[in-house]
Amino acid sequence: MPLFDYFRAPDADAVRRVLDADDGSTPVGTAFDGVEAKGVDPTVVLGQMVAAIRQVPWSSDLVDDRLVWPAGGEEDADFEGPWVTELDTSVRDALAQADDLPRVAQEWARIEEHDVDVAHAQEFIESMVGLARRAREAGELMFCWTSL
Repeated sequence: MPLFDYFRAPDADAVRRVLDADDGSTPVGTAFDGVEAKGVDPTVVLGQMVAAIRQVPWSSDLVDDRLVWPAGGEEDADFEGPWVTELDTSVRDALAQADDLPRVAQEWARIEEHDVDVAHAQEFIESMVGLARRAREAGELMFCWTSL
C-alpha cells in the first residue's frame, strides 16, 4: 500500500532543501508538522474528504497538486518515488474551514476506496483539519509526501 504523509511548510524551496538533505525520507515528525495518512491519496481519498466538507460531488479536480520534489521527477515515467506534491491553497482552506466533522466523518467513512470506521474517520479528519488550520494561521502551504 502506498504511503502518504501530509505536512505543512513555508514553501516548496524549504521542502526541497529538507528532502535533498535527507534522501527523500518523510519529513513528518522530523522537519515538519504533519499527519501520517497511509492510504489517503490526494486525488481520490482526500478529494472525497474535501467533497464531503464542501458538500459537493467528488471530482478528480477537487484537489489540485503539483510536483515539487524531486527536480525533474515528472520527466521520468519510471520514477517510483518518493516524491512530494504541493496542494493548492483551496484544499488547505477547505480543510481549515471545515465544520460539522461528525457529518463529514459519516460520509467519508462510507467511501469505497478505504475501509475505516466512523470514529477513526473522524479522528483522522480532525488531525487533517488541525494541520490545515495551523498551516493557514502560519501562512504556510500543505504538501503530500508519497512513497510506493
